[in-house]
Amino acid sequence: MKVLMVDVDGVLIHGRPADGLPLFTFLERDLGLSLELLQREFFQTHWGEIIVGREALEPRLAQVLAKIAPHLSAATLIDYWFENDSRVDRNLLEELVALRHSGITLFLATNQEHRRARYLMEQAGLGAHFDDILYSADLGHRKPSPDFFRLATERAAVLPGEIAFIDDMAENIEAARQFGWHAAQWTAGATLAGALPAFGQLVRSDLAQSSEPLVK
Repeated sequence: MKVLMVDVDGVLIHGRPADGLPLFTFLERDLGLSLELLQREFFQTHWGEIIVGREALEPRLAQVLAKIAPHLSAATLIDYWFENDSRVDRNLLEELVALRHSGITLFLATNQEHRRARYLMEQAGLGAHFDDILYSADLGHRKPSPDFFRLATERAAVLPGEIAFIDDMAENIEAARQFGWHAAQWTAGATLAGALPAFGQLVRSDLAQSSEPLVK
């Protein structure tokens, strides 16, 4: 295998930096907005179009907030959202850094809209450790659509059988396997070497000598 595709939320990123709690745990206390109301008026209504790039995040969110929380700007909520959903699994990242040192190409393969994809690569620092991010708003399809895996394979410029993949969602793992990827479902406490034994020796060998600093 030449390429490893890594899911973001639920695999590499887990909620609030301070404690790992879900990002909107204290939304109403902090910003005066009910999570139930935000879910109903924004995520359940508009997210499906935003996540595949057919609508832009900030204009649509601003329109919704004008109705349900006029005291709150879209920019403020977006900053709060991204900052509170950026806790990196440093143990996994360390393994990934070691694997990349061994010559494996690393991609993030994730359902994201454009702004958070940029945030992950730039502000969260993941661009220093991954060759690129392949995400739904850019590809026009979200996992587990077969088109997501087809287009991601084309971007990686390798054969499906040369790609490994980790994701926390069983439906995404099954879809990846159907397309010919070597996929393993990620669970809490897992290690990369345990999930994908073919990479185990590469990871262990490089960890013994790697000193590359990780993101903060």
